[in-house]
Amino acid sequence: MKWLIASDIHGSFFYADLVLKRCRTERADGLILLGDLLYHGPRNDLPKGYDPKKTAAALNAYDGRIMCVRGNCEAEVDQMMLDFPVMADYSLMTWNAVLIYMTHGHLASEQNPPALKAGDILLAGHTHVPACRENRSFVYMNPGSAGIPKENSPHSYMTFEDGLFEWKDLENGTCYMNYKIESVPGDKMR
Repeated sequence: MKWLIASDIHGSFFYADLVLKRCRTERADGLILLGDLLYHGPRNDLPKGYDPKKTAAALNAYDGRIMCVRGNCEAEVDQMMLDFPVMADYSLMTWNAVLIYMTHGHLASEQNPPALKAGDILLAGHTHVPACRENRSFVYMNPGSAGIPKENSPHSYMTFEDGLFEWKDLENGTCYMNYKIESVPGDKMR
């Protein structure tokens, strides 16, 4: 199964539409959203194409194939606009023996991780900066932001298939970083 992973759309219909186009281009079976879908938040400028109603409608059309966690900008009113659950603080999935703990990153984070074992993955958004770092007891991954990237990073997303995570530029689909889950410890980042 192939997943497309995105975070921090922040109400940008322009970038939500690009995420969904990438889902089709990538032939993704499902979409993982790491929160902050509709509201831009008081600390952020309005993203290009800010239209929370159109963003909600576009995402709702992809319903049934979306796994989502709550960001720090989600509220009950956001859930009223969306046809898929958005209020869970985290979600879990496994690939072989590796646990993938998915969250937004404002509660559990690289600095405040949940209980994970060596090789498990903490997949979070929130910082708007793509990342892949091996910590002593887990691997921290962040797809960056689809709608409001920070620190000169591109509008970005990730894919996950057969143990391979790839970070890609949302506008052109170019892969700029990857990480392979392996059963034997070693250099996994390329």
